[in-house]
Amino acid sequence: MGLKENHVTVPTKHGLCPSFIACPDEDGSFPAIIFYMDAPGFREEICNMARRIAKSGYYCIVPDMYYRLGTVRFNLPRRDDSMTTVIKAAMNHLSHEGVNEDTDAWIQYLDAQPEVDEGPMGCVGHCMSGRHITNAATRHPHRIKAAAAFYGVGIVIDADDSPHLFLGQAKAEFYYSFGENDPTVPDEVIPVLEKALKKAKLKHFVEQPEGARHGYMFAERAPYHPRLADAGWKRLLDLFDRNLKRHSKKKK
Repeated sequence: MGLKENHVTVPTKHGLCPSFIACPDEDGSFPAIIFYMDAPGFREEICNMARRIAKSGYYCIVPDMYYRLGTVRFNLPRRDDSMTTVIKAAMNHLSHEGVNEDTDAWIQYLDAQPEVDEGPMGCVGHCMSGRHITNAATRHPHRIKAAAAFYGVGIVIDADDSPHLFLGQAKAEFYYSFGENDPTVPDEVIPVLEKALKKAKLKHFVEQPEGARHGYMFAERAPYHPRLADAGWKRLLDLFDRNLKRHSKKKK
């Protein structure tokens, strides 16, 4: 399947957000997917993952979530402790409120594209964006019907705006995949998250694949696990197909 792709600029409440978009190079419209990046930020590896989603019949957008800081790019093969400090600072400058407002803008942008279905949307996030896909689904329950996070952090935190506390507002099916042993995810997170999902009566699947490390889906990173990544991709695309393609509304 051929793809149409482009680098675009999305107007938001806080400025212009550079983003990458990809969709099938075919007539018609397609369900939209918002791809929330991980802490190391916007890069070609993320765009390649968006292309993989697009090839399965979706319109995928990857916003540069660090746009408030200017153009931030990390040379990950040369990562050391000092770079990690900067990456964490970039990640921590994001707030729930700010990303929620950005999500509003991204959805408005998607709704205006002729290649995007009028039906339900999906979202996927990695690492720092586990919290953001959860918030997106609770903030836009009538649009976002499928939400997934790989080794997501910040989903259950000791704060009044902890994303798991609002799951009762969502109407999506959720897929959370964590590392078998992930120091960024405290032991109590998964049981608390599963309890919240069950209380909200949401369809969900939560896993900790044996041998999975934080970052196991990224083909260009040391934790990459080909077999587990393939399984993760299958679950992700099945989630989208089940909840989005079957309920799509083609634009006239």
